[in-house]
Amino acid sequence: MSRTTTTLTISSRNYSSWSFRGWLLARLAGIEFETVVVPVDDAAARAELLLLSPSILVPCLHHEGIKVWDTLAIAEYLNEIRPQAHLLPADRAARAHCRAVCGEMHSGFSALRSALPMNLRAQFPNFRVWSRAQDDIERIVAIWRECLQRYGGPWLFGKAPGMADAMYAPVVTRFLTYDVKLDPDIAGYCATVLKHPFVREWMEAAQLETEDIDELDVEF
Repeated sequence: MSRTTTTLTISSRNYSSWSFRGWLLARLAGIEFETVVVPVDDAAARAELLLLSPSILVPCLHHEGIKVWDTLAIAEYLNEIRPQAHLLPADRAARAHCRAVCGEMHSGFSALRSALPMNLRAQFPNFRVWSRAQDDIERIVAIWRECLQRYGGPWLFGKAPGMADAMYAPVVTRFLTYDVKLDPDIAGYCATVLKHPFVREWMEAAQLETEDIDELDVEF
């Protein structure tokens, strides 16, 4: 590997929401990078996917001798090195709002994470959502609606996808997997996310994976 090669370490495209976020941020930033995949049978990666422990393995960006892990840190770093990508809004107030909703995604919604784990290869029609997870869904929908109304859409902070959209993209896929019923405005935003070529690229690659994690394939 060249000393100047930029790499992004990820785990399963099917199951790993944080890998998806990191990868999507790097693609939106427009950097050239190689993807290094940690197999799902790696103990640390598996623990992270099952929400048993945090992992500093994925996503992890190596760029010009600098190692950055944690998705929010990666997003901020990419915004520094590629400001022309506009991952964060130019306006200070909007930028603060963006950071706040991204931080909420980063540290919250634990009921949603455990009750509706990311699984792009699965479909659960008429899935019954637990009440605590429904509270998380309602909060996320409120965040999206406020952003779409305030900044005019079709993305959360305006005309182009950015940091917030990358942070919430795995939630969009969860709503699809678990057949979550949505109002037309929110369903329209989800359709916009799912049609983006980078999101489609990730989801198509996920369909080609053969590794299974039984605990994440059970309808519970």
